[in-house]
Amino acid sequence: MRVVSLVPSSTETLLHLGADVIACTRFCEQPRISHVGGTKNPDIDAIVALAPDVVVLDREENRQEDAAALKEAGVELFVSDVTTLAGALKVVRELATLVGGTSAPDVATAVAPIGRSVFVPIWRRPWMSINGQTYGASLLEHLGCTLVTAEMDDAYPEVELEQLSAWAPDVVAVPSEPYEFNDAHLAELQEASPKSTVVRVDGQDLFWWGSRTQRAITRLHAALGSL
Repeated sequence: MRVVSLVPSSTETLLHLGADVIACTRFCEQPRISHVGGTKNPDIDAIVALAPDVVVLDREENRQEDAAALKEAGVELFVSDVTTLAGALKVVRELATLVGGTSAPDVATAVAPIGRSVFVPIWRRPWMSINGQTYGASLLEHLGCTLVTAEMDDAYPEVELEQLSAWAPDVVAVPSEPYEFNDAHLAELQEASPKSTVVRVDGQDLFWWGSRTQRAITRLHAALGSL
């Protein structure tokens, strides 16, 4: 099974499952594997020329028009749609079946509830966060955290920094990606919410689902539960 993966989380998972990943995106952090563009601008001609058995995409990570172009070229597609922790584990099992990999756990690692309210910034100018209908939120819920932006309408809502003082989260968990926050940005967040504990967390553990999920639960629980 020759696989092209256009999803960083799936690429990491497929390699963990022992799949023959012949190409991936430049965002997949796999320098030894050929790259075929980015998640939003893949090189369709290059992918088709590789004659893969399947191309792995994700509803959120990739564009519908690229999926349509690959399908029009006769390429078999596997399209995930991960917005919850349970959904992430399901996709791992489906990928394992697809490539003949080892079986994956059905349930997430159990941990003691942390019991803290959390704000997660993911962008600046404008400030943005996540709502409750995202994988990251589902993971935080599993850890026993309450996301202060859970009820906002958009999956990735714009927020005003002034709202932080009203929300008064116990923790401002600043991920290492998708935005590269520096110390000055953390100071901004601390000033906006003086009673919060501002802490850096691994963005890949929070947002990359798949084979890393079980270990990410343990690492994030240790990072947030020890505050």
